[in-house]
Amino acid sequence: MMQFLNPPVNSLSLHFLTEFAISLEKLKLYRSCRGVIITSTPPKVFSAGLDIYPEHCAEFWKAVQDAWLKLYGSTKVTIATINGSRPAGGCLLALCCDYRIMTDNRHYNIGLNEKQLAGFQLVPEDKVLNTASETMMKWLAVPDHALQINKSMMRKCTIDKLLANREADTTNFVSFFRNNLDVFQRSLTSTGK
Repeated sequence: MMQFLNPPVNSLSLHFLTEFAISLEKLKLYRSCRGVIITSTPPKVFSAGLDIYPEHCAEFWKAVQDAWLKLYGSTKVTIATINGSRPAGGCLLALCCDYRIMTDNRHYNIGLNEKQLAGFQLVPEDKVLNTASETMMKWLAVPDHALQINKSMMRKCTIDKLLANREADTTNFVSFFRNNLDVFQRSLTSTGK
């Protein structure tokens, strides 16, 4: 199980995303590890979202791309157990997983209506990890090669598209970010960051 732990609210910083991608890369080496459950250590928040700084926005976006590529392209079974609020980056990482189990708590926000679009299983708060373990066992009943072929067939086109346009994607992000920096700064000021 991989647990988010970037106090106080698991924001996806450049450092955190880099470490996350490295951890996923290391897991590829362990053939005995067939699945990964991603969750949060702090209660009530899965991830507070992206933690972007203007001076590192290009490196930051490349780290987002790396984390996305490693998680979305993983040959392992990936399950997100969402035990708190999850806007922006937290939602992105959850949507990269094969399966998502979310706390059925109206006080936790996901931002838009992704839970209606992306196949989230809602369970009581105290059942999230048990449900994830049970779900993982069902997924692991599928032979590895069948799962890997299926995931590759479904995801290869999307992964290849990002890889082919990675620099343009980064350039577009940096341009958008810098052109809207005043909006981002006002947003950070109003949230007390």
